[in-house]
Amino acid sequence: MFNHFDYLAPIYDKLIPPTDPMLLHALLDLPAQGNLLDAAGGTGRASAGLRGLVAHIVVCDSSGKMLQMARNKGLETTLADLEALPFSDECFDRILLVDAFHHLRDQKAALGELLRVLKPSGRLLVEEPDYRRFLVKGVAFLEKLFMMRSNFYVPATMISMITDLGGCAHLAHKDQFRVWIVVSRCTATRSEE
Repeated sequence: MFNHFDYLAPIYDKLIPPTDPMLLHALLDLPAQGNLLDAAGGTGRASAGLRGLVAHIVVCDSSGKMLQMARNKGLETTLADLEALPFSDECFDRILLVDAFHHLRDQKAALGELLRVLKPSGRLLVEEPDYRRFLVKGVAFLEKLFMMRSNFYVPATMISMITDLGGCAHLAHKDQFRVWIVVSRCTATRSEE
């Protein structure tokens, strides 16, 4: 299957600037002990700035060429789809999903996997373009033209997906074009609510 990101890998970090590391520190509640998964993390552009704030970082992506760029930065990598993560249950204290949710083949399956590998006391941070914005809708249209598997959602829909899977989520931050959703595993079961 054609992977657009294999072709974008050499120039990706020049095209897409990293998120402000101080914002990520705050929203991920860092520093923290334990492991961080940079899910669909590509070149590691977001997680590279978090070294030293967690014990261990793993960048997981489905593009081998993007992961080569992450390895060039000294990051540990795993080649896998988020819909079928090769990690044991509850092994990550923090998970970061930056600008990738809309590219996932099966968003619900991927969210289920991310919640599975998240520790009960852990935190997942999802950063996505804000589909309520006209410019983001234009980008979504262009990605469809280039046959990228993009499915954008408004924040309320993403939060609803997470809630349906047993996660607790809230819109924690937004700027002109992006939203950040903080997710944890809910402690109460549906029957207790």
